[in-house]
Amino acid sequence: MTFRFTARVAGVEIDPDGYFTEAGLSETEDGSGFILSFMSGEEDPDDQEVELGMDTHCLVTAGQGTAYGCVREAVMEGNVLRVVLDPEALESLRLEDSEIEAVIEAPAQDVARFRETLAQVLAYGRTDALPTRVAI
Repeated sequence: MTFRFTARVAGVEIDPDGYFTEAGLSETEDGSGFILSFMSGEEDPDDQEVELGMDTHCLVTAGQGTAYGCVREAVMEGNVLRVVLDPEALESLRLEDSEIEAVIEAPAQDVARFRETLAQVLAYGRTDALPTRVAI
């Protein structure tokens, strides 16, 4: 099954201290409802991050469901982002479906910045945890 939602907000945050980069989608301006927050580090992972399996991209969903290296595919066609997740990550993400479609109804400049940053986030980390397909 596919979970579908409409994202009215597409945002990007790049930590000024260089700790993380984030590309996010939200149903509402205040962050309530469903969210997808894709994050990565800015620097090479340290030994502790490697040991804990946190040396790759991270996805956070509503209710702070969190998983590392879980995105298998991310494809954006027009204003629709389709994300396929590792089924083993669903419990950690507090999701039931491994495929998500987000119809993005945000300002064009926000969507363009989101696309650019999402591609950067999903390219971060160890090779075996990178998505098999990214077309953003």
